[in-house]
Amino acid sequence: MSRTVRSAVVPCRDFRTDLAPRHRAGVSLIELLMVLAIVAILTASAGSMIGSGLEAGRALSARAELLNSVIAALNKSTITGARTVLCPAHGDVCLDSVEWSGGWIVFVDRDGNRERDQGEPVVARQRELGGQVRLRSTEGRKRIVFQGTGSNAGSNVTFTLCDGRGPNKAQALILNNRGRLRVDTPTPKAIAATCPE
Repeated sequence: MSRTVRSAVVPCRDFRTDLAPRHRAGVSLIELLMVLAIVAILTASAGSMIGSGLEAGRALSARAELLNSVIAALNKSTITGARTVLCPAHGDVCLDSVEWSGGWIVFVDRDGNRERDQGEPVVARQRELGGQVRLRSTEGRKRIVFQGTGSNAGSNVTFTLCDGRGPNKAQALILNNRGRLRVDTPTPKAIAATCPE
């Protein structure tokens, strides 16, 4: 009797693929950390650029508001023939200061004392400057008086304008006796007195 031997067919395996690591869905911890580091760097640089842009906008706004106040003072003095005063102020009271960052007013100075008295109308008012913007005038120039002819009494006045971008972005705003405002580079002394470090 013969026996038939049936051989079992065993499929051949490729051991190279069996031993290779299988690809799994997802990310490794190192990949995740790298992505987080890149996102943090991009966020920090974008935040810095946004902050710098905001400060530049605030400084530009302060310069425009100062010019608007000068124009309001000139217009009022030339149209009415009355003396007007531009001064740093808290509310409607002029301050004895060269620091203009807290705001300022323009008023009609009917009695010529360079102080706003009862009944003297406020022509323009500027609130406190935003952000880290600072504005200071030349030492000794705490009031700017516009004559009835529209001219500015006294000599030129220089304002130093700084913001949170630092001293290298400071500007000198020079107001001449005719009420024209021009931009220049401030002196190191003016920068030191005005600009935040």
